[in-house]
Amino acid sequence: MSAQRVDWVDTAKGICIIFVVMMHSVLGVEAAAGETGWMHAVIAFAAPFRMPDFFLISGLFLSNVITRDWRLYLDRKVVHFAYFYVLWMTIQFAVKAPVFAGEMGVAGTLEFYLISFIEPFGTLWFIYMLPIFFVVCKFAHDRGIPWQAMLVLGAVLQIAPIHTGWLLIDEFASRFVFFYAGYIFAPQIFRLAGWARERIGVSLGCLLVWGLVNGGLVHAGWAAAPGIALALGAAGAGAIILTSALIVSWGRFDFLRHFGENSIVIYLAFFFPMGVTRVILLKLGLLDIGTMSLIVTIVASVGPMILFWLIRRTGLGWFLFRRPKWAYLNGTFGGKRQAQAAE
Repeated sequence: MSAQRVDWVDTAKGICIIFVVMMHSVLGVEAAAGETGWMHAVIAFAAPFRMPDFFLISGLFLSNVITRDWRLYLDRKVVHFAYFYVLWMTIQFAVKAPVFAGEMGVAGTLEFYLISFIEPFGTLWFIYMLPIFFVVCKFAHDRGIPWQAMLVLGAVLQIAPIHTGWLLIDEFASRFVFFYAGYIFAPQIFRLAGWARERIGVSLGCLLVWGLVNGGLVHAGWAAAPGIALALGAAGAGAIILTSALIVSWGRFDFLRHFGENSIVIYLAFFFPMGVTRVILLKLGLLDIGTMSLIVTIVASVGPMILFWLIRRTGLGWFLFRRPKWAYLNGTFGGKRQAQAAE
């Protein structure tokens, strides 16, 4: 991540993290209720671009650090995320252990926990996957593999019908091309954001056309088809970039930038307020499924930010979002990174 925050990048991440929380919130409510609500149409519309854009944005600043020596690179791009994955995977297991134990017994729960070190657990698969992408890109860079070959390979993997049942393999094949494109095409992406700010009318027209095409293909059931999924992922990522640049130019919705700046904080911690709110609303049964899903989404998005604010105010619990000194590789602790939360 760049030392200087970029407003439209954080805004784009804010939009993406809300869509991610929304997906889990809506599907969770609908699964528990046994029926769908009006929010289902929103997450269906966002499905083609939600994660592609998140991964593309994650690769934007890789060129700033890819030439680092391996020790420092591994600390910042592998150990960093590994710490938060293990910590929050353990926290989620502690919260859900009674349910798991009831379903699969104590031995089965322990086995599930250990398997989660190999097969990403639940909502945390994104931060498990990022270090793998970082290592693959560093290896390809150091070995002098042409970026064109890597990009074509990523596109082929995305288009190929790879469904092994192992989330790590399937998601790598489906998402790597977007992460790598963010890394390779970062200069062009930044120029696109600048172009959008200077041509607001044209940008809005492009977004209208994109929205109609994306929505039409989703409604027709073609959005996940080989080739079409790749095109929609790329187009949707571009649409979020345009949207974010326009929002920043407009000077409104600053909360999106704040959410994006702390997107991993939300990603790590949203599961708990999401689950609690879902249970309460379903027990009350006063609202329709769509409205309950919207409320759960809002609470799940805002809850982690409240927790983060309390930690900053009290100074207690920093280990949840900031690596302690012992979690750094030898010789890599120091500088501004030790004062930063998870990115």
